[in-house]
Amino acid sequence: MAAEVKPYQRVYKQSEAEEEDPRQHLMLDPRPREEMNHMVMEAMTTTSRRYWIIVGALAVAVAVLLFGAWGNMIFTGMGMAGIRRPVFWGVFIVTFVFWIGISHAGAFVSAILRVFKAEFRRPFTRAAELMTTFGLAAGALYPLIHLGRVWVFYWMIPYPNSRWLWPNFRSALVWDFLAITTYLLSSTIYLYLPLIPDVAMARDRSTGWRHNLYKLLALGFRGTEAEWTRIRKAINIFAFAIIPVMFSVHTIVSWDFASTKVVGWQSTIFGPYFIIGAILSGVSAVITILFVLRYTLKNMDYFIRPEHFDALGLLVLIFSMSWAYFFYNEYLLHWYGGGEVLKQLLTLHASGPSAWVWYLMLACNVGVPWLTLWNKKLRRTPWAIFIVSILINVGMYAERYTIIPLTLGHQRFPFDWGEYTPRLTEISIALGTLCLFVLLYLLASRLIPLIPVWEVQEGQESHRLRKVGKTQVPSVSELE
Repeated sequence: MAAEVKPYQRVYKQSEAEEEDPRQHLMLDPRPREEMNHMVMEAMTTTSRRYWIIVGALAVAVAVLLFGAWGNMIFTGMGMAGIRRPVFWGVFIVTFVFWIGISHAGAFVSAILRVFKAEFRRPFTRAAELMTTFGLAAGALYPLIHLGRVWVFYWMIPYPNSRWLWPNFRSALVWDFLAITTYLLSSTIYLYLPLIPDVAMARDRSTGWRHNLYKLLALGFRGTEAEWTRIRKAINIFAFAIIPVMFSVHTIVSWDFASTKVVGWQSTIFGPYFIIGAILSGVSAVITILFVLRYTLKNMDYFIRPEHFDALGLLVLIFSMSWAYFFYNEYLLHWYGGGEVLKQLLTLHASGPSAWVWYLMLACNVGVPWLTLWNKKLRRTPWAIFIVSILINVGMYAERYTIIPLTLGHQRFPFDWGEYTPRLTEISIALGTLCLFVLLYLLASRLIPLIPVWEVQEGQESHRLRKVGKTQVPSVSELE
């Protein structure tokens, strides 16, 4: 007689020829809450000598590459950078737009997928939210860096001076300050609210300075029914509120370009074009982060599984196709309706000295995902989709590079054309902000639970129980 099969042990057919083990799905492989809490705490508290060596190396890199190069540029002057006529926006602005795009992943993966009740999001929402906060922190440095005279940064802040004169609201610097500040504050709050129950869990399982830190962050959370009700209501409110903030931030970034008289930037679809590109790069960055977490932190292979790479790979494929549509639309409008100057600019992008950047953009953003992500086996192979995610972000950086310095170098008058070459200072600062992002993430991985255990358990229970009329019955539905 065959053994009884529990609801979460049911087998679903992947195809007519093969069957898929239900234990591959996190929602169908539940473990006790206490065991999952222990696994997350073990991942936080287990540190090796290699970890501290990497942290130390990154700290030195941030001090030298970022703050050292920045300080030298402040002391010496902006001539250390390669920005000069005709290209006044270079790697600084390219990297700024790139980091702001990366930051969209948290709001999209956590807020939008939460609103649409996508169950696969549960294990990695916090990892995406952390990436949003740290990406914004890295990107927020660039308006200050590009300002040159950083000591007059207060002119970006919208408050009147002693003569009741307000800053120039037509300046892109003021727009960026308002957008980034609003998004950073809202994303930090949105990160903190779902963190409270897990911090309370860590408080009850730690001693010493960790206990004191978690006690402060938990705000006295004890897990009562009233507290859970307030937490869930606050999370739902912020999930709906942060979505328009996310869209508005990168729309404002696109207005930095569209509001100018530069040939190639006066486009009516720059807003959605930038948003789609930001989501594409952000979701790809989430895949990169998940791969690193899965293979570097203890017990993460239980929470981060091939099913999650599969779902995120499908999202990347969808947004790659959307980005290709907007790019093609933009190209056709410029080619047929932009005049001879714009047509010449597009020709230079595809056949000029820096044409390899343009082809790299298309190969990484369109060719690579279209040739690989249709295959489910590749999507469920972590190292394969990890490589794809890296290449997509390389392509998105190439796209921003094409839009900004390559466009500025070839405007209306051929006698004013010039090729932009990044200087060592610019490259150093860009690499320094990358090191800063990784350093912040490494430190956070040992301070806060990266897996929202209560959300994972909630999803597992919802897959075992379904409401039929007024009765709760055991059942299992296929994952979204």
